[in-house]
Amino acid sequence: MKNQSIGEEANPKRVALVTGSTSGIGMAIAKRLADEGFTVAFHSRSSTTAGEALADAYPGATYTQADLSDQAQASRLISEVVKHHQRLDVLVNNAGINAVIPHDSLKAATTEVWRDLYEVNVIAPWTLISEAEAALQQSSSPDLPSCILNISSHAGVRPKGASIPYAASKAAINQVTRLLALSLAPDIRVNAIAPGLVDTPMTESWEDARRLWQERSPMGRAARPEEIAELAATLISSTYLTGEIVLADGGLNLT
Repeated sequence: MKNQSIGEEANPKRVALVTGSTSGIGMAIAKRLADEGFTVAFHSRSSTTAGEALADAYPGATYTQADLSDQAQASRLISEVVKHHQRLDVLVNNAGINAVIPHDSLKAATTEVWRDLYEVNVIAPWTLISEAEAALQQSSSPDLPSCILNISSHAGVRPKGASIPYAASKAAINQVTRLLALSLAPDIRVNAIAPGLVDTPMTESWEDARRLWQERSPMGRAARPEEIAELAATLISSTYLTGEIVLADGGLNLT
């Protein structure tokens, strides 16, 4: 774990762990939360140089490397963050993987593809949440409940997406969000954001998707990561909203 010195005493600021936070949506959310006064725990699977640079850029921030396809490493991520910061107030499950497979190419969507997507997109968030529950409960108060925010996809809400296994994994995390909102209330709020196309390094080559958003979405473009981060900050700052799956696709769902 790479971190800046936070002094001998426990940091009194609220702590937010954002998975997959060295680029794209995750980095935008982590930076937004840091700007709003959170101590941020950055994470990535492999981009350690970027993660350490981000941790160095924000007071009290840390960076931890973990491959979330390995549930032992997912568990270790939570234990290391809580051990270092001595608390956890917000968990943002942003890290995820995709697979681009035409929906009518059934045999291309192999059992291995299904397992890989579910391991990272569904099972890893579950592992992180279950490991973090005790710390989130401890830091929660009636006036300021702790918060879990899952980054889903419009593909989990509508019959769209880069592949059927990917869309199904995001539909699963949406249902997990709703069920946990019921079971963890009122101490821990659980919400999700379901973005459509977002300008990130992963989507740079998605020409068909860009054309679709330009031609059919009322906003006529993809979202910027900072716009998803603004929505994330709103959900995290709320003390009341829970069980919400907020679709953020520039109005494409209306067409």
